[in-house]
Amino acid sequence: MVFTEISDYLKNIQVNSIDEQRKETLQPLIDFIKDRVQADKDVRINFICTHNSRRSHLSQIWAQAAASYLGYNKVTTYSAGTEATALFPVVAQTLESQGFQIEKLSETDNPVYSIKYGENEHPIIGFSKVLNNNFNPQGEFAAVMTCDSANETCPFIAGAIKRIPITFLDPKISDGTPQQQDVYLERSHQIATEMLYVFQQAQKLSL
Repeated sequence: MVFTEISDYLKNIQVNSIDEQRKETLQPLIDFIKDRVQADKDVRINFICTHNSRRSHLSQIWAQAAASYLGYNKVTTYSAGTEATALFPVVAQTLESQGFQIEKLSETDNPVYSIKYGENEHPIIGFSKVLNNNFNPQGEFAAVMTCDSANETCPFIAGAIKRIPITFLDPKISDGTPQQQDVYLERSHQIATEMLYVFQQAQKLSL
């Protein structure tokens, strides 16, 4: 079970705000989850962006929280980049404001964060990493490309059984501006909405 604050947040999300074109973009991920669930197989999803600093982390964390909220017990989410940089601090601050419990475990150029979404759930370990890092699955996973750059430069992801482009606008465009907080919240909310919709639809199709 997820924390009450996250549960309340997800409960109030309006998934009908997603337009039909975007639903078509999300459908391959819905189908992947549904097929794995129906086959009683683990669902592994690796969200990939160039720097593994913003969108891929938001996607990993909200997908894991949405899956837990809906009662999935065989879902594990991951994130990676084509290069390692660092999880951008505003991402952690944004998620904390939405109910996640976040603890910085190391003070380095690429800090490690514990990101907890439920009382009895194992925390997500968040840091920037490349695709072949040992924290990531080596096979039997869906690779979800969350940025145009990674989607264009990585036509092949080793070990992935499905490659799915679901790209998001980069909140980085707001860095250092008065709009930064609002832009990151908006992007986080969009990703939360879409990940909730994906798992809701997969659940309906699996019944």
